[in-house]
Amino acid sequence: MRIATWNVNSLKARMDRVPEWLAYARPDVLCLQETKLSDAAFPHMAFEALGYESVHHGSGQWNGVAVLSRVGIDSPVMGFADGEAPDQDTRIVTARCGGALVSSVYVPNGRSVGSDHYVYKLAWLGRLRHHLEALTGPASPVAVCGDFNIAPSDADVWDPAAFEGSTHVTEPEREALAALEDWGLEDVFRRIWPGPSLYTYWDYRAGDFHEHRGMRIDLVLLSRPLAERATWALVDRNARKGKLPSDHAPLFVDVELGAS
Repeated sequence: MRIATWNVNSLKARMDRVPEWLAYARPDVLCLQETKLSDAAFPHMAFEALGYESVHHGSGQWNGVAVLSRVGIDSPVMGFADGEAPDQDTRIVTARCGGALVSSVYVPNGRSVGSDHYVYKLAWLGRLRHHLEALTGPASPVAVCGDFNIAPSDADVWDPAAFEGSTHVTEPEREALAALEDWGLEDVFRRIWPGPSLYTYWDYRAGDFHEHRGMRIDLVLLSRPLAERATWALVDRNARKGKLPSDHAPLFVDVELGAS
């Protein structure tokens, strides 16, 4: 199973590029973030014509997340399943795909350290763990994929000094991410590709992509039944090139699902 994630930064603007990528990358499951579409505007039929069922959670203009699957979609959950008040920001959607519980997540940016947005980000990550606990356990196949807006370590940014005092790299954010891993998830890309300078996001400004001034903030976190079968991972930098790219590149992980 090929599991992929991609923050497309407006599906409407990227609708020519996503089908092209699906055709050559052929993921079995693709998690999308920042669709910036309402549920009514999401192009389910267009993806169905390409062989993908889809589920989307969005309110239009901002945020919006989706799961596309050619291995089936069952039991979709829009938002958190933790029993608390709904989060109005449409940042998480979950479904069962090919026997795995898959969540597409768009973690809040946080904006500035100590702000209300930063506090919301940390609380949101705590709710994500409670969401998983409400639906399953780490002994089951689980994939949490998306734009986490957190660089897990200093090796995941082009220059740690450039981010000093900023969000995405603070200890509370990294600790919140570590708490998800402690629940039973692994950042498998880092195990497969342990070296530095491997990024998934480059700002549009100042030629950051061409100068390789990036961050690794898009992650595929897998529970042990999937992580121990992960065989390959790749950031597709080519999808960040060309006309009207997203500021993120797609990331995928291959998992061998043969008989145990």
